[in-house]
Amino acid sequence: MKPWCLSGSVRVWFLMSLSGCLSAIAISPGWAEVKSGNQNQEVQSQGNFKPLLTRKILQLSEVERPSTSAIMLVQSPIPEAAPISQVVQVTGVKANPTEKGVEVILQTTQGEQLQINNRSQGNNFIADIPNAQLRLPSGDAFTFRSEKPMAGVSEITVINVDANTIRLTVTGEAGLPTVELFDSPDEGLIFSVASAATSAQQPQQPEKSPQPQLEQPTTQTQPNQPSAQQDEPIELVVTGEQDGYDVTDSSTGTRTDTPLRDIPQSIQVVPQQVIKDQQAVRLEDALRNVTGATSSANPSSIRSGFNIRGYGVSEFSGNFLRNGLRDNFASSGLDLSNVERVEVLLGPASVLFGGATPGGTINIITKQPLPNPYYSAEVSIGNYDFYRGALDLSSPLNESGTVSYRLNASYQNRGTFTDFTEIRTLSIAPVVSWTISNSTKLTFEGDFSDFESEKSIGFGLPAVVTVLENPNGDIPRNRNINEGSNNVQVGRIGYRLEHKFSDNWSLFNAFRYGFYRGEDIGFNRASRLLPDNRTLERIAEFTAIPYDNYNFTTNITGKFSTGSIEHQLLLGFDFDKLDQPLQVTQRFAAPIDLFNPVYGQPLGAVLSTLNQRTQTDSLGIYIQDIVSLTNNLKLLLGLRFDTFEQTQENFIANTERSQSGEAFSPRFGLVYQPIETISLYASYSRSFSPTIGTSFDGSVFQPERGTQYEIGVKADISDKLFATLAFYDLTRTNVLTTNPVNTGFSIQTGEQNSRGVELNLRGEILPGWNLIAGYSYIDAKVTEDTFNAGNRLNNTPENAVNLWTTYEIQQGTLQGLGFGLGLFFVGERQGDLANTFELPSYLRTDAAIFYKRERFRATINLRNLFDVNYFENASSRLGVVPGEPFSLQGTISWEF
Repeated sequence: MKPWCLSGSVRVWFLMSLSGCLSAIAISPGWAEVKSGNQNQEVQSQGNFKPLLTRKILQLSEVERPSTSAIMLVQSPIPEAAPISQVVQVTGVKANPTEKGVEVILQTTQGEQLQINNRSQGNNFIADIPNAQLRLPSGDAFTFRSEKPMAGVSEITVINVDANTIRLTVTGEAGLPTVELFDSPDEGLIFSVASAATSAQQPQQPEKSPQPQLEQPTTQTQPNQPSAQQDEPIELVVTGEQDGYDVTDSSTGTRTDTPLRDIPQSIQVVPQQVIKDQQAVRLEDALRNVTGATSSANPSSIRSGFNIRGYGVSEFSGNFLRNGLRDNFASSGLDLSNVERVEVLLGPASVLFGGATPGGTINIITKQPLPNPYYSAEVSIGNYDFYRGALDLSSPLNESGTVSYRLNASYQNRGTFTDFTEIRTLSIAPVVSWTISNSTKLTFEGDFSDFESEKSIGFGLPAVVTVLENPNGDIPRNRNINEGSNNVQVGRIGYRLEHKFSDNWSLFNAFRYGFYRGEDIGFNRASRLLPDNRTLERIAEFTAIPYDNYNFTTNITGKFSTGSIEHQLLLGFDFDKLDQPLQVTQRFAAPIDLFNPVYGQPLGAVLSTLNQRTQTDSLGIYIQDIVSLTNNLKLLLGLRFDTFEQTQENFIANTERSQSGEAFSPRFGLVYQPIETISLYASYSRSFSPTIGTSFDGSVFQPERGTQYEIGVKADISDKLFATLAFYDLTRTNVLTTNPVNTGFSIQTGEQNSRGVELNLRGEILPGWNLIAGYSYIDAKVTEDTFNAGNRLNNTPENAVNLWTTYEIQQGTLQGLGFGLGLFFVGERQGDLANTFELPSYLRTDAAIFYKRERFRATINLRNLFDVNYFENASSRLGVVPGEPFSLQGTISWEF
């Protein structure tokens, strides 16, 4: 099958699904029009409709206001949070110049219900609206910022202070600005802004009736430069502010955009700004910032793997998502140039996403089209022959802005610190978004990655020549035992349809086809270290892996009330089909002397061959209800039913075997807010993971199960700094273990337990000073097993700390200059499940220096600054993976 082609039956199924989805397009109740956004920033969150429409808005003097009423407001303290049931949604923020300055429109049809309290602080005019939230029609939160919109005003911002309070801030350059209020039933609240200088110099327009000011400035300081003349255009820059480090919403935990503080489970987010500051290009680089997660894969491998809360998360384990959809190839060949952010749900997530191991779920959110033209180019150079270029292009495709695109492309050619290794990666990711009506949006998305590696480090080095003493001495960490190559192509194509039936009910439907074409040519795997502790026997593998994956998902979200109790209901199903042909030939490879390697020796005889095909069909039906019992008490109820069927054909033995299974996965959680800034939560959740195979007596294995109890606290330390403290007890049962009587078979009596504490802190401490940090304590052991009971789980440190912080100078001649510092501590870890050796702890220090000026940015990143000799992970006594030595990477980027 060609990568981008579907079989006849699949094409029919795809067209039927698409036509069924498009039939809903005829229903088109109006969206409230949105958007604040500029060419270089965006407001986005995966899986939910964000209209990006723009139109010409009349100036304040041109608007007819037959029912406009002016409201006199007096200074008052910050209000208490309003009841959730009274919260008004502001669905957009607009700004446009006027004769006096600029007007800011808070778009809502319920403007008369808004309560406004204002005050002044230095040159800042601040208005708090305690019964409102900035929410797009899809329910997504966003922020608004306009920098230097007019003479005398340096910035206007509109943000969500908490779960039900909006704050508008107008900052004057040399004095307190003048702000007037207009209440328009057609548009919402309109704030007319003028600088202190402008309001002193310009009289009230005669055609308007006098309007009282929200707050009169106590002094009128003239700026050094005269205000702009009215016949000169005012440059107005309106931006939808990026998340920065202080992400407040996530869709991974509930399949709906829900504030993190309202989700009774720990969720950590690595936002775009962190990825940019660290110049991360691999998923391992990004997840180094996630508390409780450690890498379990080789840095030069195409595939990513992690241990989260003690349990393995790898390809085909069901723990990877892409834009909220299950994706078995999500991290293969992944270059982060196309990634907006990474969300990690810690603990079981089967209730929403199906079969997976219980450690955690990684959701990769990709970049989406922007409302205004945006073009950027980036070039990076580093040691070990690292070269990388990336493009990010986005623009509307028609005058109305209803059709827009985004294209991300990158190419990198790099070596590694290991001998003879060269890796090449090409990634292309186009997206086209079509806003069909005010209530319907259709997005087509595809991507393609081509990965080639020559003599990459493979499966690691023996423990005896790395972490354990060897009578022959030590070998350098750049030693390479692999002489093979690895070529992989990964691609996807699909659509997402989002439709709103009303303000409260919406439909989401998506289909995605993905393929994985992998080829290993003579890839060397260590088989045995001889007694001389220097001669390593190897096996050369020749592998062909042509996998195909189909995913179809549909759900409905609705909000309703039963008396005083509010509900947010999610009901849906998903279908996943995975086709896995596999051909493997193993040959004896020439042994290699680890201390004096000789390469290029001929291969030996064929050891084994495998030719099989495995097909797995999975269907899941789920329901979830987020119940607001009171203003500060929420209950989450979720249940999922999964059924799967798997067929495996062995073409060499001419045999076929099938098995099937089913599982229920519940989740219950409670969130209580004793005060506005604190959320206490508790939850219970279960997961399942299909276990393929049979025991000695021919009985089919039951799915592995995960059961987690978690309690925690989520706190808003400030409006931009957040903390989470979580305590959990996670048990994995039905784990396969060796049959003590028939050691060539397995029995299903194993059990593992992981208990731990996690502390996570992220956000902005002071203007320009950002932080993402965490500490984890994990006590993970084998509780039931034939041979390993009582042992610690491998690759799981008892203590780990991650810290990354940056500071950018905010003003003066050095404005835009910034610095970054990272500290990553990983404690001792067992190298294998038998606990026969231990990886030592390490502290790695990273640093960065960057400079930003308008659309230009230059960054220098230094990793492992002090060249610490450490080890990333181990798969066995023959597979210890050394960590990267000191490396340097310089990056220059332009936006135009």
